[in-house]
Amino acid sequence: MATIQDKARAFIATKLNVSEREVTPEKHLFNDLGADSLDVVELLMILESEFNVKFSEDDTANVKTVGDLYAMIEKYIQKTK
Repeated sequence: MATIQDKARAFIATKLNVSEREVTPEKHLFNDLGADSLDVVELLMILESEFNVKFSEDDTANVKTVGDLYAMIEKYIQKTK
């Protein structure tokens, strides 16, 4: 069974057109993976839909790395339980 990180990694890789191997927690979405602000907004919308959560603007403003994104997803999934 795929973990939250596995699922998120697949969406990130697909959206940013990079290999899943490149999507590691320490990678910066903009500097390392080449995302722009529109890419990140679209990615967040995809992840909200996939994980059935709604991220706050305050939290999304602090997302810089893949690890930040994983942590935010897990935080919101815990809130829904």
